[in-house]
This record gives sequence, structure tokens and C-alpha cells, in this order.
Amino acid sequence: MRLGVFDSGSGGLSVLKSIYEAKLFSDIIYYGDMARLPYGSKDKESIIQFCIEALEFFKSQKIDLLIIACNTASAHALSTLQKLASFPVIGVIESGILATQKKLPDLNSKLLVIATKATIASNEYQNRLQALGYRHISAIATPLFVPLVEENIFDGEIVQSCMHHYFKPLDFNPDGIILGCTHFPLLSQAISSYFNNQSLLIHSGEAILDYIKLHFPTLKSNHTELSFYASSDLQSLKNTARFWLNLP
Repeated sequence: MRLGVFDSGSGGLSVLKSIYEAKLFSDIIYYGDMARLPYGSKDKESIIQFCIEALEFFKSQKIDLLIIACNTASAHALSTLQKLASFPVIGVIESGILATQKKLPDLNSKLLVIATKATIASNEYQNRLQALGYRHISAIATPLFVPLVEENIFDGEIVQSCMHHYFKPLDFNPDGIILGCTHFPLLSQAISSYFNNQSLLIHSGEAILDYIKLHFPTLKSNHTELSFYASSDLQSLKNTARFWLNLP
């Protein structure tokens, strides 16, 4: 079975890592729209158009399933892509919500959602969590995390400064932090350390894997062939992939 994974840049590699290590698919085609990242600062209409163009690429790859490994794209374009595609298209927000229910079932849990400006503004996470009965939800746009990951900066003084900038105003210690951007798991160690390793981090890679196993229980492959494509700076994407996926 051939899987497509789409992201605005290299952040979707955090989703790819979990799926790749599970050995479910014979082929995985990853496409990063590096030329137009970050999506989180773009308007809804532009995001939808970018995603439609990516869908055309994946149609040419003859895939069987597509994962939109981008929370911003999932928030604004998922329903459009599902209507236009002849194969299933899965977003990461629904799976993230399901993972939150599974790992933090206490509705009094203090939740912090961090994501791009567009994802936070869509209120997708906040509304879904509130509908489930969660009472303590805070949401912060942390857009500077995206370029840090794209520059392969995962720790150090700059990362600490950005986290201090975004998290200092918080007046509580979150029980759970929903990493509402697929770039953010690459900063998970630094984020966890900032909160003294006391907060449970929930990210899309683990969540989407559980979702796939639930809905496609018979998937199994002895070997997975990876292919990488990008609208620009393909070598940078491959370098991050080697680091994150421990590729030769």
C-alpha cells in the first residue's frame, strides 16, 4: 500500500517517523511545500489552493492514502481535499483530539495548545476539546518554533529564549501540552524540559499512528521505501529527514 504524507515543510517528518518505524506501508511518498512555508501565517484561501496543488502531485504518484501532516492545512483544507480525492485523506487534528482523550481523560486537566497563528485562529482544537467537556484550555500561537525547526535548531539559547517569550505569561503548569503543529515534536525535548518534565506532550505522529491502526488494522509491510519531494530546497528536507529518521 502506498502512502502519501504532505506538510508545508519538514515538520511532517515527525508524523512520518512514527509511521515509518511501524512498518505498515510498502511505499511512503513525502512532499514538503518548502517554497511557501510557513502556512501558519497565510490566509485560508491561499492555504486551500496550496493544498489542492499538492493533491494533484499525489494523484500522479498513485497513492492509496494521504495524510495531511500539517495542522494548519488540516484546519482549513481537509474537507476540500476529501471531496476532491479518490482515496482517503486523513488530517492530524482529529487524531490529536483522540489522543488527548486517551491520555488525559480527566476533564479537569489543564491543557495547553500550541500551534501556528492560523491553527489557533481556526479554533479547531479549542472547540473540539470544549465539546468533549474539557474545562481548562489555553491556546498560544508560537510561530517562531517553525523556522527554528526548518533551520535544524532544536535546542540551545535561541530555543530557550523563544520558549521564555511565549510561556512566561502562563500562570499555571499544564497537565498536557498539545503540539498542534507537526514541526513542534522536533522541539519536544526542549519543551518538556522547560516545564520540568511535568507536562504530558501529545503530538500528531503518535496520534495518527494509533488512528491508522484503528481504521486500517490489516496493514503490514516487511520493507518501506521512502521517497522525498519538495517544491524548493529538497536537500534541506532530506538532511532533516536523515537526522530525524536516523537514515544513512
